[in-house]
Amino acid sequence: MELSESLIILQLKRGNEHAYKYVFDTYLEQLRAVAKYYLHDDFTAESIVADVIFHLWEIRDNIEIHTSLQQYLVRSVRNRCLDQLKSVRFRYEQSISALPDGSCVDDRNSENDQPLNCLLVKELEQAIGEAIENLPTDCRRVFKMSRMEGKKNGDIANELSLSVNTVKYHMKNALRLLQRELG
Repeated sequence: MELSESLIILQLKRGNEHAYKYVFDTYLEQLRAVAKYYLHDDFTAESIVADVIFHLWEIRDNIEIHTSLQQYLVRSVRNRCLDQLKSVRFRYEQSISALPDGSCVDDRNSENDQPLNCLLVKELEQAIGEAIENLPTDCRRVFKMSRMEGKKNGDIANELSLSVNTVKYHMKNALRLLQRELG
């Protein structure tokens, strides 16, 4: 039996567990697919989807959905995935900045595996750098402006005299090519 979304949302606001179960059963697989698309990690994707669905229950009294329920849930999962990716990137940058400027191998007072960690980080940085340099020219330029200079799509579009959709296309293409090359 197909329920109207406004009725489902109303039932969620009232704390109806059957409405919550309906949402869970109806949207779970789609939300998992969205999270896996962004994260490429089944465990983290599962956690994020569970968090989004649980959060829907937590905020049921104050929930305001101005789009379809499906769009709301997909956008919520997408935003949490992007937050997760930013968090991972931040932790990576913090760990890189915590390394000594010179060779890590000479630092004998730190953990025993510090030289190995340093070597692995340097190899990873080199592999990423080479993969970025192997991108097509336009993709590489857009990727560097976005990820390394922290510019927004609109700013990149203005600076390169491109449409925002073209910038998005180059970013999507760059990420796809990097994923393929780096695994």
